[in-house]
Amino acid sequence: MGKVAFVFAGQGTQYSGMGKDLYENSPAAREVFDRADSIRPGTSNQCFSGTLEELSQTINTQPCVLCVDLAAARCLRELGIQPEAAAGFSLGEVAALTFAGAFSTDEGIRFVCKRAEFMQDAAEKSQSAMAAVLKLSVEQVRSLCEGFQNSYPVNFNCKGQTVVALPKSEMDAFCKEVQNAGGRAVPLKVSGGFHSPFMDEASDKLLLELQEMDVKEPELPVYSNVDAKPYGEGRRNTIARQVNSPVYWQKSVENMIADGVDTFVEVGPGKTLTGLIRKISPQVRVLNVENFSDAQSAAEEIRRQPC
Repeated sequence: MGKVAFVFAGQGTQYSGMGKDLYENSPAAREVFDRADSIRPGTSNQCFSGTLEELSQTINTQPCVLCVDLAAARCLRELGIQPEAAAGFSLGEVAALTFAGAFSTDEGIRFVCKRAEFMQDAAEKSQSAMAAVLKLSVEQVRSLCEGFQNSYPVNFNCKGQTVVALPKSEMDAFCKEVQNAGGRAVPLKVSGGFHSPFMDEASDKLLLELQEMDVKEPELPVYSNVDAKPYGEGRRNTIARQVNSPVYWQKSVENMIADGVDTFVEVGPGKTLTGLIRKISPQVRVLNVENFSDAQSAAEEIRRQPC
């Protein structure tokens, strides 16, 4: 029987009401929200009843999605499912590291609040944005970016889906060029051009914050977006670099599969990673958990049926 990996959802998956069912049905999940409210008052209320506009501001998105990610994972563990590997998409990597013990719950929440603050500030200064490019190869996307100033392919999600960070002022022209090349560009529900040089200042500030923190070795392999490999030495540098480095998601999933993972459980809001993993490898089993019923079903299936 192969290994189980938890994969933690990232920014852009947020919606009003996320996590409420977990809070009401799982003591382990409730504890996550209670800790968040003690550190950042109002976090639970934002998750459960905040408007999409409010939740889409980076300074709110990151702590809220982190809480739902962690709550879903802790609920599943409460039901007896312990993963043997983990990864997170962008923001989700902080949740993965927290779940794996690199940060305590309180430290993870405090850190993600700083991360959100620094990234929001960098986004406002740079007036940047992101767009997913569909149906074009990585090489085609790179070529298109070369025709625009300060445009970067940054998220390598799966075959035929690459995300670009670019100035907001270039968005319309870039989307038109993608269409002319036979692709489709979809602006993302994020407030800045993350994982690009637009975030250099945020990365520098985060490294300073991390120098004052006790970042432990994760208790299970956590595959980093930066190089698609499990965290090793230099954890602080890797965590800081993650915000201004590309996300190698497809390679991360491929490496986990090569290392024996055959069941992926997306934990947190939405099913974005579920869809990407199915495109990367139709042979693996992919489940998602964003409410208590999902957690019960996933736990039963993992216990009952080998992949």
